[in-house]
Amino acid sequence: MDTEEATTAAETSAPASPRGFYGCAIALIAFFTLIALGAHAFTEFEKGLDGDGQLERTGRSGSAYQPFGPGTTARYEDGLWVTVSFPERQDDGAYSLTVTFKNGTDEELLLGEKSFPDTLEVEPDESGQDDAAGSYVDWLNGDEAASALAPPLPEDEERTVPVRLKPDRKGVPVTVAVTPPHPGHRETAHFRLTLG
Repeated sequence: MDTEEATTAAETSAPASPRGFYGCAIALIAFFTLIALGAHAFTEFEKGLDGDGQLERTGRSGSAYQPFGPGTTARYEDGLWVTVSFPERQDDGAYSLTVTFKNGTDEELLLGEKSFPDTLEVEPDESGQDDAAGSYVDWLNGDEAASALAPPLPEDEERTVPVRLKPDRKGVPVTVAVTPPHPGHRETAHFRLTLG
């Protein structure tokens, strides 16, 4: 008799409603969306505390002690990206490379601002490298690079600045230091390259 009651109870139970399934699915989607939005808001709040001129930290810091390599991109928290290409040897013994600025900020940028002339600098890298001591690198197109930096860079556009360098010998390490102007403070992104 107990088995008949159990069988009857199983037969008379209502089938699972698809409304309940859809309701749970919608609730889970809403829950995870709120978590993602909260995490994004927290990240943006944290960036705001640092300041827009800070480099995003995703691996190497871009400092003089942990410079970026060629072909990498320095990303600033306000949306500016700076990429230094690999140097290419030319027939005359010089090396050419490019520095590309991509303006992902929400305003026009003045890269070649007269009150801030050190947006782009190139020097032999003598920090802790004995074989670089006494090396000399001639920047062949400094005026051309300054002219390329002079016009304002509109929002959502990019500009590529050509750089031509001629070292006194092959294998000279150089540091390209990029400090885009900022109304407050912007960190310098260092890129270490080897010419040769």
